[in-house]
Parts: sequence; structure tokens; C-alpha cells
Amino acid sequence: MLGIYFSGTRNTEYCVKLLSSLLGETETVSLENPSAAKKLEENDTIIFGYPVQFSNIPYFVRTFIEKNGEIWKGKQVLCLATMGAFSGDGAGCAARLLEKKGAVILGGVHVKMPDSVCDSPLLKKSFEENQQLVEKATEKIEKVASDIKRQIYPKEGLSFLAHVIGLFGQRLWFYHKTRAYTKKLNIHENCNGCGICAQNCPTQNLSLLDGKAVAGNRCTMCYRCISKCPQKAITLLGKKVVDQHVITKYV
Repeated sequence: MLGIYFSGTRNTEYCVKLLSSLLGETETVSLENPSAAKKLEENDTIIFGYPVQFSNIPYFVRTFIEKNGEIWKGKQVLCLATMGAFSGDGAGCAARLLEKKGAVILGGVHVKMPDSVCDSPLLKKSFEENQQLVEKATEKIEKVASDIKRQIYPKEGLSFLAHVIGLFGQRLWFYHKTRAYTKKLNIHENCNGCGICAQNCPTQNLSLLDGKAVAGNRCTMCYRCISKCPQKAITLLGKKVVDQHVITKYV
């Protein structure tokens, strides 16, 4: 079994690593790791984790699935989707695409985690509330692992009703935000050119020019750069950073 994930602020990484360890497996790998495709090829059972964006899978995740289309054939996959609020069919978005590639979908899991959209106040919670979210997420994953050991797989996000909820809840209205990479990442004047954003970008979308960070057109909205910037100098959806989130604050 392999745990494979895409994780901006490490929410999804935490969930996939925890579930993998509870199932007696320790091998996990990020999608952006150069060895990810090879690891995928070598394993028959996959825990596939990713965050949900506007009730959809990130474009970075979709391109990974498409790029490695032949490898997915015959793989048994459990889709694990993390989210700040709800998604409807977050797990189903990847499941449907993977089925087209010949994968066998074992189940779907939805895990609510602290909101990672740093420049919007919409879903912000207190430290204590976020800590409780992580505790509940941990308990849920522990139950999922216990059920899987008895060959009972959760089916969250895989039904037709879930598909309708996901489609009309957010995806239909915001699909344009996730159908490709975005070029709307903003670098503000208080950037000091430390380079942390460029070091952590999964698509090499950020670089340094004349001592300042410069953004290209390959942002996948993972919010990694925004959550890690010591100057709070980067925004995407909002105009200023409200709260930076990393999972290590709560575990």
C-alpha cells in the first residue's frame, strides 16, 4: 500500500500519513516528488489524498492523474479529500477521473480540517476551535482505519446525490478557478526577497528577480507560499493575509 498526496499547508499530508500508519504502512510520498510515479507503479493499493478547492480537485492533482494515466489501470484506490467546510463530492471528483483510467475505487473519505485560505476571513476559527477540528479529524481517521481492517470502506462523496451537491454547491459557479493554473498570485511591496516562497512552490511558479519574488502563471492555489511568507507579502483571493495556517500549530 502507498499513501500519495498533494498538500499545501500539510493538512492532507497529516491525514494520509496517519491513515497509512494506522493500516500498518509507513510509505507515503508527495505528488511533487520525482519518485511519485514510480512509487505509484510499484504499489497496487493506494490512499490518494488531496485538498478540495471550490468543491473540485486542484488542477495540479488532475494533471498528475492525466500524466500518469496508464499507471492507474488496475490500482485499488481510496480517495481522501480534505476541506475547510464541505465539498459534496470531493472524493468523487478524483474517483470518477481515476475510474476512467481503469482504477478500482475502494471508497471515499471526507475530512474537515482547519481552513488554509490565509487571505480570506470567511472560514476562520480560533486556535482552540482549529485544534478541536484536528482532534475530530484524527478520531475519524482512526475509525476509518478500524473499518478498513474489517474490509468496510467509507463511501463519502461517491454517490449521485453527493455529485449533485458538489456541482451546484460550488463547482458549477467556481469551476473557472480550478480548470487551469492561475496567474493571479499577488506579491506586495513588503516582500524582502527571502526566497522561502520560491523554495516551497510545487510548480516552480515563483522566482526571485532583483531581490523580490516574482509570480508566473502556474499557481495551483495550494497556499503554501502564502502560509509560509514571514512578511505576509503574498495574497491570492483576498487583499491581505488574515491568518497563516500550518498543521503543526495544532498537533
